[in-house]
Amino acid sequence: MPETMRAYRIVQWGSAPEVVEVPVPRPSRGEVVVRVAGCGLCHSDLGMMQMPREVGESFGWQVPFTLGHETAGWVAAVGADVTGYAEGDPVALVSPSSCGECWYCTRGQDNLCAEGMSGRGYGRDGGLAEFVRVTSTRGLIPLGRLDPSTAGPLTDAGATAFHAVRRVLPRVTPGGVVVVIGAGGLGSFAVQYLRLLTAARIVVIDTNDARRSLAEELGAHSTIGRADAATADEIRALTDGGHGADAVLDFVGIDATIGAGTAATRAGGAFGLIGAAGGKLDGPWFGGLPKDADIFTFQGSTIADVRDVIGLAESGSIRNDVQKYTFDRVAEAYQDLEAGVLRGRAVVVFDT
Repeated sequence: MPETMRAYRIVQWGSAPEVVEVPVPRPSRGEVVVRVAGCGLCHSDLGMMQMPREVGESFGWQVPFTLGHETAGWVAAVGADVTGYAEGDPVALVSPSSCGECWYCTRGQDNLCAEGMSGRGYGRDGGLAEFVRVTSTRGLIPLGRLDPSTAGPLTDAGATAFHAVRRVLPRVTPGGVVVVIGAGGLGSFAVQYLRLLTAARIVVIDTNDARRSLAEELGAHSTIGRADAATADEIRALTDGGHGADAVLDFVGIDATIGAGTAATRAGGAFGLIGAAGGKLDGPWFGGLPKDADIFTFQGSTIADVRDVIGLAESGSIRNDVQKYTFDRVAEAYQDLEAGVLRGRAVVVFDT
């Protein structure tokens, strides 16, 4: 491995990231260093770029750190006591951090681990660099036949959407309606999982014409171009007896989508808030929320979710649409992400 590498790093709170030259990491005992093939970009990265110092430090983060938490590549070096992996193995990196030993991790709920507040690409050095350190092999998933340059989004966007769909499956009835709000990187995966795992009618809400078109291409039965006071009535009209949707998954998370989504959910249904736009629901909870419904929110996914999603991708059961950018275009890629002009997930690729 070379002595130094390029990395796209937040070097100062509230300032634009910079391309800098940094030392290539070396693995310590139990660690692996991965040569990055591709790293997906996420809206949460944009929030980190604007994050005030007091917020970042409240998470235990310190600058500088390298962005990028949707990463895949090849094993480049292994530390002492590492078994099961060898140089050249294609791998994906689990996005959320977890300790593997706490109450949550030992019960398969590793996305709830306290160590998840800081991880690769959010507080620690991530995958927008030519090499990245992985501190435990629990953070590695073998890729098999998948291309490492495009697999990164499966570990976050793909796995988070899968976790959301898995949560609502017990509430979804054959012939019922499931609503996906926001057909971007996560919502487009959710549409595919719902087609695979349910016999429900899938309705997608998105203001972007291109995203609605993509949602229909991926299996949505119908789409709506707005989220307002009339949206819930329109969804209820599609359901048997006007009871409302079996489940609503909100991948946006603004006031309007939360309001429309909860109003459209039937009694005994499920509403999942995944989008982190900071919205809120006004009004009393009694009479304002669907009775006996499962209302939940979460961040990230479990290692089991990632493994399942990788398996679905390897079998050809799902599409992973990406738009590739070379590393010297990383700033442009983030601009396109922020502008909402992407079809699929932006992935920054390195020379292979």
